[in-house]
Amino acid sequence: MFPRRLVITAAALALFAAPVRAQTAAPVVDPAWVAAHAAFLAGDALRGRGSATHDETVAAAYVAAQFQGFGLKPAPGMDGYTQTIAVTRTTPSDTGTLSIGGIRLSRAEGLGLLSGGDAPMDGRVEVFTGTDPSALPEAGIVMIAPPEGPAVGTWVNAAWRQGSRLVILRETATLREAVARASPGRPRFALAGDEARPSRTLLVVPALVWDRMALMPGTGAVWTPGEGHVEPTVTTNAIGWRPGTDPDAGVILISAHLDHLGVRADGTIMHGANDDASGVAAVLELARALSSGDAHRRGLLFVAFGSEEVGGLGSGWFGDHPPVPLSEIVANLAIEMIGTQDPQMPDGVMMMTGFDRSTLGVALRDQGALIAPDLYPEQNFFERSDNYPLAVRGVVAHTISGWAVTPTYHTVEDDIAHLDIPFMTRAIQSLIAPLRWLADGEFTPDWAPGGRPERR
Repeated sequence: MFPRRLVITAAALALFAAPVRAQTAAPVVDPAWVAAHAAFLAGDALRGRGSATHDETVAAAYVAAQFQGFGLKPAPGMDGYTQTIAVTRTTPSDTGTLSIGGIRLSRAEGLGLLSGGDAPMDGRVEVFTGTDPSALPEAGIVMIAPPEGPAVGTWVNAAWRQGSRLVILRETATLREAVARASPGRPRFALAGDEARPSRTLLVVPALVWDRMALMPGTGAVWTPGEGHVEPTVTTNAIGWRPGTDPDAGVILISAHLDHLGVRADGTIMHGANDDASGVAAVLELARALSSGDAHRRGLLFVAFGSEEVGGLGSGWFGDHPPVPLSEIVANLAIEMIGTQDPQMPDGVMMMTGFDRSTLGVALRDQGALIAPDLYPEQNFFERSDNYPLAVRGVVAHTISGWAVTPTYHTVEDDIAHLDIPFMTRAIQSLIAPLRWLADGEFTPDWAPGGRPERR
């Protein structure tokens, strides 16, 4: 802490150097507002806000109405507060088969399909039985025996990064449950016009059959998907805009994603209160706070993206069709899963993915934001949210989260009852003054050496 004499001196200088708005106290976030947003977005009426569904569209309309009520404007080139994006939804067939080394397994015989599955594939198969997902080989088709537990996503994401298009997992109890929930198979979504882009398929094979197949490494694997059902639909982004006073100062983008997992085949609603109604509530309250008073030097874009859960479609489309040039966006702060706090973090503090990749995190933390580096770099969370489609296009973009590995992730327990509203309120409050500082000041974040990700 600075000695009192120095604090007084700095304050006196600020009276002459800073505009009047910098002296006003930051607006106070009311926990009742936070709770009200979450209650609507994660309530039964929106049925889990499934990606590219009518429920997601209703959520976008709610956010758009809030933006308009706060006095935000339509973004440049838009005549309203929503972007409607054409999408195709492909429901896989339940007749697919996998053949490896003369062993053939069909969906009817216990072959599980977790994602993708609409495109045929064949080629040499590599078998990996190691314990370190970072050591996975570069292979178009790979067989993996992940450990029991929910961290299987780490293995799958590692395989995708190694260029795999077909991943064949050895069944565990967790994966067996996941296949049952996904039955007959999760639909594949794509932006209209991107349907021909090669899909990635994730299969689960019963343990005994997987073991037999694994005895034939280097042989050919053939995935025959059967005829899927294709239908058009839409996803929606909600956007609010506050112009800045200096057109050359750039724009700050604050975002979250609207969608969650929707309704399971058995009728169970996956409410998605933490993932990511909590982030949308944060964007709304930051929009309320940062739209009050005089305009800032920099422009502000507040965006709730659609269809993050099925491949970041809303943010990807936004990146290709931005209402302001991406070169003008000086920073993107995405907010995801701030509904509860990781017990390993200091009290009240959130994590920022890719913290060391740029100068943004340190700058915001120095201004009072309750953020710290990501505790789980091996999980590659930096690449697993809506910041990433923008980061690979050059925007300094990060995601902040309360507890990225919370036990309620993608479970029925991710409901309003499991939200920590006081933590959410304090977290949102801590971001207001740093974002005002960024919006009114000269500081422009930049990538650290080697920090900018490359497009694959």
